[in-house]
This record gives sequence, structure tokens and C-alpha cells, in this order.
Amino acid sequence: MSVLQDSPNAVLDKTIVNRYLDLPQPDDKVLVRYIWIDGTGEALRSKTRTLDFIPKDPKDCPTWTYDGSSTYQADGADSDIYLYPAALYDDPFQRGNNKLLLCETYLPNKRPTKTNKRCLANEAMEAVKDLEPWFGIEQEYTLLDMDGRPFGWPKNGFPGPQGPYYCGVGADKVTAREIVESHYRACLYAGVKIAGTNAEVMPSQWEFQVGPCTGIAAGDDLWMARFLLHRIAEEYGVVVTLDPKPVNGPWNGAGAHTNFSTKPMRQENGIAEIELAIERLSLKHAKHIQAYDPHGGKDNERRLTGLCETSSINDFSASVANRNVSIRIPRNVAEDKKGYLEDRRPSSNCDPYSVCEALVRTCILNE
Repeated sequence: MSVLQDSPNAVLDKTIVNRYLDLPQPDDKVLVRYIWIDGTGEALRSKTRTLDFIPKDPKDCPTWTYDGSSTYQADGADSDIYLYPAALYDDPFQRGNNKLLLCETYLPNKRPTKTNKRCLANEAMEAVKDLEPWFGIEQEYTLLDMDGRPFGWPKNGFPGPQGPYYCGVGADKVTAREIVESHYRACLYAGVKIAGTNAEVMPSQWEFQVGPCTGIAAGDDLWMARFLLHRIAEEYGVVVTLDPKPVNGPWNGAGAHTNFSTKPMRQENGIAEIELAIERLSLKHAKHIQAYDPHGGKDNERRLTGLCETSSINDFSASVANRNVSIRIPRNVAEDKKGYLEDRRPSSNCDPYSVCEALVRTCILNE
């Protein structure tokens, strides 16, 4: 049975909905989809409300609430969780004046929920904004069919060994490029700062890059890009997983390599600032491992083994143009003596707010 037959979403006739989406929308009505991170720290939830004006800024949108007892964030006796508008995007699905709104989550006492990592991250970004911290995040992900097997893999076996798939072209090398291209355009339309995309080393694994973004925008854009990816794959009947090691054995895992720089690093002889940052990172390896996946390093244990282009989770390392280390200095950065560093430790399911905050607090604030 094919994945399309297995998926109730994929077998629906998508042309019928256009009869209704083509209906004229009243000029004084705007649909705003509120989007938030649930209690798992990984999954996204959303719901839509109608406004009678076009919001130009997230602060224009009203706060809202939702049932936290259904998202692992509250019990039924006191279940209302607040949604505070944080970042506003154009809606590539409804188009027109309609919007997507990324939100922070707050408890009834107005304290952030456990999975609201944006709050503290934004405080750190505000403290160092004069140094213009830039982030570029490489989001790797794997496409699955409805039975949890990598999309396009043989049902009773495995594809050929890794080698021909990275940046590959051809039906025997890549699958579901339609999803990737649709996602790229949707990100551009929404206003997400997507920088590129490519097929990855393991078949059915892909990557997109967000950035360079300044400060908190890196986390905002990556979370919105993830929402768009899940939402688009839903229509194809394909599942997106951010599991750092979706297939055991000699198959590459999935990470969220994070490129980081400050204004001094990007200036002449900025290599000295980069080396200072690496020295500080070497002293805080355990802290960063804790921050780099939503389960305090337990997910990354399966990925950071020292094999398949990873470093060991137990040891800190840094080198030029080496993909088997914690921190890689790109070859061009070493030659130009300025630029950025690449932290290769964050897992694919990391919270980018936590990753960016940890880099700022260690490398700049020296906490």
C-alpha cells in the first residue's frame, strides 16, 4: 500500500477547497492564525481568529487564551494559558491581508510557561544588541511516511549506502522535492529569512537554512519555518520528524548547526574574538549540551557519537574545516581572519531560543 493510500490527508481532493477559498473575503475581516509551542517543547499548535483590522505589528493583535490541559501545560481545573503576540508574518495559505502570529505562552499568574524559552532569550539579546549578534541556523529534518519509515525507503529493506544523496538530483537519489520547493516559497512569502535548502546525506533527509538573523529573530523565523514545513507536508500526507537520529546504524543523524558571530568577529582580525568565544565555550560544554536539545542532552546522545560527521557528546573540540568537532571554523574564516563560528552540537529538535541564548550568555556575557 502506498503512502498516499495510507494518509487520509493525501487522498482528499484538494481542488474542492478552492471553491471556498476563492470566495471573496470581506474587506474589513482579517484571519490571524495564532501559533505557539506546546508543553513538549517541540510540537506547534495553532488556532485562528477573525480581526476587523489589518495588524501591522504583533502588538496590534489582542492577547488570547487556549486550553493548556490539552497541550501538556495545565490541568483541567485551571487550564487557561495566555498567548502573547511576538512575531507577525504574512499567511501563504490564506494570502491577502491574512496573517500568521507566533506567540509566547504564559501561565495565569503571568509567568512564562516551562517551554517559553523566548522570554529569557530576548532578555539576553537586548543586553547585547549593541554587538549585533547574528545567527544562521541549518535545520535538518527527515520525511517519513505514515508508518514512520523514511519516505521513499524500501518497505522491506534499506536504500543503498550514503554517498549519492547529498545535494543529489534524480529519482533514485531524492524524494519529495515538491515539499521542499513549496516550503521555500512559503517561507519567502511569509517573511521568514530563509537562506537556502539542500538534500542531505541520508536519503529522505533535507535541510533548510534560516539567517543571518539578528537577535531574537533567529528563533522566531526558525519556529515559523518549522510550522510552515509541517503544515505543507500535511497536505502531501507526509510526516516531518526532527528526531536527531531517526534511523539507527550507519546513517547520518539530523542537527541544527548554528552559525554565530558578533560585530567584532566580523571586523578585521575578528579571529581573535572568535578564538576567545571558543575558549569560553570549551569551559561550558556540559551547560551547552543541556541547552541544545529539549531533553537535556538525552536526544543528542544518540547522535553525537563521534561518527557520521559528529563530535563526541562527552568531549569539546574545535578545528578549522572539520565536521567531526564541536565547533568548526570555516576555511574561509580562517583565511580571512574574521567572520563566524559554527556550533555543530545543537540537535535538529532543539529550541533555537535556548541555543541562541546559551551562545550569547557564554560568548558575550561570559556567564
